[in-house]
Parts: sequence; structure tokens; C-alpha cells
Amino acid sequence: MKQQQVTTNGPCWVEHGSADPEAAQRFYGELFGWQPEPDEHPEAAGYAFMRLDGKVAASVTPLYGDEQPTAWTVSFLVTDVDASAARLTGAGGSLIVEPTDALDYGRFAIAADPSGAVLGLWQASRLVGAEVLNVPGALGWVELLTRDPDGARAFYPAVFGWTVAASEQYTQWGLADGDFGGMLTMGENFPPQVPPHWLPYFSVADVDVTAFRAGNLGAQTLMAPTDVPDGPRIAVLRDPVGAAFGIYLAGAEG
Repeated sequence: MKQQQVTTNGPCWVEHGSADPEAAQRFYGELFGWQPEPDEHPEAAGYAFMRLDGKVAASVTPLYGDEQPTAWTVSFLVTDVDASAARLTGAGGSLIVEPTDALDYGRFAIAADPSGAVLGLWQASRLVGAEVLNVPGALGWVELLTRDPDGARAFYPAVFGWTVAASEQYTQWGLADGDFGGMLTMGENFPPQVPPHWLPYFSVADVDVTAFRAGNLGAQTLMAPTDVPDGPRIAVLRDPVGAAFGIYLAGAEG
């Protein structure tokens, strides 16, 4: 994701749905320097924006349903959320939350692709999305982990018009201004209870130092710092509340 601002049909927002929002705010505040800004609207029900050097980078929110897991949700910017939702269901996806107004910020839907990976659709009004991308502490890459890569290669271009650059090792998703994400096939090393999902990667100045600090803050290492062939140094972690996320070396995005 080389762009410094959100792009239509690209990732625009990441939201941490948390069983313990205060713990999540503390963890990411310590790790990335995020500062919470609670939404003061009574209807916001505990929603908090997370700012990096004064710019909105992400959000943390309570869980809204008994069956909702603690996890990051990646949202993609669309011009018409109702039309995009119809296109998504027509391509075999499903809606978890029908298109709904989010106060005066915009309009959204929560959906799942045919394999069950959850994603958000966002039609901007007052909030376009993250105000900062691709700098240390901000979103820089998104990755789909799925057991149906062929289905994903058909589904996502049909919904969003993405380009697909596939090799034997990896598939990358792109738009006209460059690739912003990728896809990893979930093999036997993934426990069967782990569902397909979208994983956000945050840019950091030093992967090893950040992973070490995350461990001291209570995170679990899912993949130790690793150099990707022809790619950046990355690591995958699970925060103390239970949500998985990745980190990668700033300036080395694909």
C-alpha cells in the first residue's frame, strides 16, 4: 500500500472490536503511540478513534454481539455501499450487517466473502477513513488468509475491480496506483478452528524491536520476525485481548 491516503475500492479503515476496549487502547497506545479519542455521541456506545500524531489511524470499539469475536476488521472504501453490497451478494458473499448510516461519518456494511472472511464496506461522508497510512504506527498492508484462493481470486475482482498479481508463492491485490494487499492460502499449519480472515499489517521502524516490545506488553507471537523473499521483514502477533495483526518494516511494502 504505497499511497499515503485512502483510495476508492482500497483498504480505508481498521477497527478493533474488543472484549476489553480499554486494554486494547492501552496496548496499542504503548506499542504504536496511538492516543484514544472517545466519540462523545451517546449513540457511539463506547466507540473510540485512535490517533497517531493527531491523525486518525484506526478505532477501538466494544463488541456488539454475543457471538462476535475480538478481532480486527478491515474496511474498503466504496462510492455506494448499497450498490457494492448488492454486487458482493451477487458474487456469492453475504451480509452480516445491512447497509447502515454511521451517524454523520458515512454509511457502512459488514460482510463476509464466500469462504467466511469478514470485511467492511465504507461509503464516506465526514470520515473518509484513516488519515495516515504507510508510516510507522499506521496501516500499511492487508492480507486475506483463506482456504479457497481460487474462489477469492474470482470474488474480489468482481466486487472491487482489483488486479491480481499471482505467483507460486503469493498473490497480491492491486488498483491503478499499486498493490495494497495480498493473499495467503491457509494450509495444514492453521488449526481448523481458525476461520478465513483479513489481517491488517502496521508499518514499524524495527520489526524485531516492536515484536519484542509487544511480547513485554502481553502479546503472543504467531510468527516470529521473518524476512520475506523479495519482500519486507514481517511478524504476526496476537494482542493481549485476542486479535491477530501483522507488522512490517516501514518503507519495504510490496
